[in-house]
Amino acid sequence: MAGRSPTEEAPGGDGAAPGGTKGGGAKLRRTLGRSDLRAVPEARRALRELLDEWGPPERSQTAELLTSELVTNALLHTDHDAVLTATVGPKRLRVEVRDFVGRRPKLRVPVADDGTNGRGLVLVQSLADAWGVRALGVGKVVWFELDGGPA
Repeated sequence: MAGRSPTEEAPGGDGAAPGGTKGGGAKLRRTLGRSDLRAVPEARRALRELLDEWGPPERSQTAELLTSELVTNALLHTDHDAVLTATVGPKRLRVEVRDFVGRRPKLRVPVADDGTNGRGLVLVQSLADAWGVRALGVGKVVWFELDGGPA
């Protein structure tokens, strides 16, 4: 399944862009260090702060879960840094995780005796309103979108 293509970002610094979620939107951008799984809870915390006034709480919780999955995949399955970008509009959230490996992720059907491995993209496919993968010159972006729904 795929929705709109992700927008390309100019390289830049980390941190949230100015602006609130009620007006023109807000943006979060973080560079995640290679194989640094401590970045996963930090990404969740930063996204939670960004989404403080966006949509119903269950949508924000879904966004945190899906972001965790994409960030974890990028850090576990590549030997490079990754870049997390989240853009919040009044009615929609878009989260992108860019890595620097061209290999496309594979949607796997989870095996019952495989513990919790292999379920990330299945969760993204099941819970996101739209998601996809976009190849870049170097690497790729895996993204998802959620509608904010009525507040």
